Amino acid sequence: MESEIKKTYQSKKMMDRKGELIMLEKIRTNKKGFTLAELLIVVAIIAVLVAISIPVFTSQLEKSREATDAANLRAAYAEVMVEALENEGTVTPIEVTAKQTQSGWQSDAGKDIGGVTTVEASTTGWTVGYDSTNNVATFTAK
Repeated sequence: MESEIKKTYQSKKMMDRKGELIMLEKIRTNKKGFTLAELLIVVAIIAVLVAISIPVFTSQLEKSREATDAANLRAAYAEVMVEALENEGTVTPIEVTAKQTQSGWQSDAGKDIGGVTTVEASTTGWTVGYDSTNNVATFTAK
């Protein structure tokens, strides 16, 4: 049993003022696994990385919502223009529901749709209609 202890632990010894040997610490020679400090450091690093990535993720998520809204507005614009051409200017307005959650365009996705250079951003939706006097589509924010 004593030989196993000697194999497992190695003692650092030092002489005190009286000339007696004192044991400073025991060091395990066959170390397996991670210490608590090492695990806490890894967890802290992961927490910092998550804290950095969350704002980036949310801004990219909002930009993707805006791109979806812009695509839906372009599709509604195309549908209104086709209906205007087929029915000689008589068009039923189309309601488009917004996916974005922040007011104002965060990207350039919806700033030029169907020749309209500034489409007002909305968090609720738009009505896409047709102005038969000017032969243009109209985008009205709800």
